[in-house]
Amino acid sequence: MNPITMQLVADKYIRLALEEDIHSEDVTTNAVMPEYKKGEVQLICKEDGIIAGLPVFERVFTMLDPDTEIKFNVKDADPVTKGQHLATLTGDIRVLLSGERTALNYLQRLSGIATYTNTVAGMLKGTNTTLLDTRKTTPCMRIFEKYAVKVGGGSNHRYNLSDGVLLKDNHIDAAGGVKEAVLAAKAYAPFVRKIEVEVENLDMVREAAEAGADIIMLDNMTPEQMAEAIHIIDGRAKTECSGNITKENIKTITDLGVDYISSGALTHSAPILDISLKHLRAVEN
Repeated sequence: MNPITMQLVADKYIRLALEEDIHSEDVTTNAVMPEYKKGEVQLICKEDGIIAGLPVFERVFTMLDPDTEIKFNVKDADPVTKGQHLATLTGDIRVLLSGERTALNYLQRLSGIATYTNTVAGMLKGTNTTLLDTRKTTPCMRIFEKYAVKVGGGSNHRYNLSDGVLLKDNHIDAAGGVKEAVLAAKAYAPFVRKIEVEVENLDMVREAAEAGADIIMLDNMTPEQMAEAIHIIDGRAKTECSGNITKENIKTITDLGVDYISSGALTHSAPILDISLKHLRAVEN
């Protein structure tokens, strides 16, 4: 995550997370450590995976105290193993204690997403299919979770509702049909915007292709239905497969030759990667 993005967008969410956890004060830390004392603590990985979110982890502590120093032994996207020493943090012990949970929450969550994404993306190697995430993200965590998908080897679908046209079932119902929805989008949206249509059956596939959709999302279709849909589209639009896509069933779908596979599971179902801060000790100034 580049410094400009961190300062313009991510900082406000990190600050809110810290305010949520600390609120008025960290009572426990202030009780056992009432005054400044310099210390250091180690960041230890407790299971194998892909690390992601180190800049966010670091920013939690430097937001509390700019003098906090972190020496990383790894960088984002590196594979990590159980027991590996990932970093050493040095600074005010009160800051190390107060920032610990928020920083680890980010790092564990993002590393879990990167690890899960990396596993799924590996199943697409050697194919022409691109793995995409979705907007099924944790509120106020999207910038971080989508970043983790990229670290893990996936690609980002639209970031938010302003980022592209995606006509789903309720939009189509509101417009009165697939053709009407596509024509309305073409009339309203800037010409640089792609128009994607979510379809649920082969009749909708035909209508979307004939209306000039740029991307046709095949939602919750069987492999047989998807194969027929791709035949109907015949290159007139890019194809995307979506709906309950997981690492367990993705291989069946890649063989069909769809251009994109989008999976909400990348962000909403990835387990965290277990990481801890250990061996806190005081050091000389």
